[in-house]
Amino acid sequence: MKEKVAEIFEREAHAIKNIPVTDVYEHVTEIIHKHVHVLRGKLITSGMGKAGQIANNIATTFSSTGTPAVFLHPSEAQHGDLGVLQENDILLAISNSGKTREIIELIDLKEKLFPGMPVIVITGKVNSPLAIKADYFISTGAPREVCPLGLTPTTSTTVFTVIGDALVVLMMQKIGFTPGDYSLRHHGGYLGVKSRKKCGNGHIEK
Repeated sequence: MKEKVAEIFEREAHAIKNIPVTDVYEHVTEIIHKHVHVLRGKLITSGMGKAGQIANNIATTFSSTGTPAVFLHPSEAQHGDLGVLQENDILLAISNSGKTREIIELIDLKEKLFPGMPVIVITGKVNSPLAIKADYFISTGAPREVCPLGLTPTTSTTVFTVIGDALVVLMMQKIGFTPGDYSLRHHGGYLGVKSRKKCGNGHIEK
């Protein structure tokens, strides 16, 4: 059993190490910064199923680190939630296959409401319908799932999470986000206390 667990960890670590690192990360950081911090829009993230859960996590992590973001469920968007979009927003869509119908439809609906709103797509399929629609395309490297059936989103959600973390950290560095800034957005719990201590005396008590 321990050998099997170690193998799973190794395959997931290998997938992370093989995510293509290109100039697109700099471009995406710049365009998010422009729309959110200069034009005062917000980041909209979206995805279906497990990818949607990661998209939601990315949105909440961005928000807690100084970059306002919200998750938009692509199906609910067709029933009125599309109204959350505003003129200077930017859309980040996640799909492993790059063929998710609801995400493709969301982008089409977005174009009718706010033509030209930039679209960032994270997917494993370079020539997929979603990748073609993207203004900015981030590749996951299309790793194989560790699921023995090759079906359940496992490794794909791992790389989605890591890519999201990279974007968040790059933005934190760009805007000079501080422990004081963090404490204003995360008052409760251990992290709230930890951030206030770091802000107050320059070090963290363990």
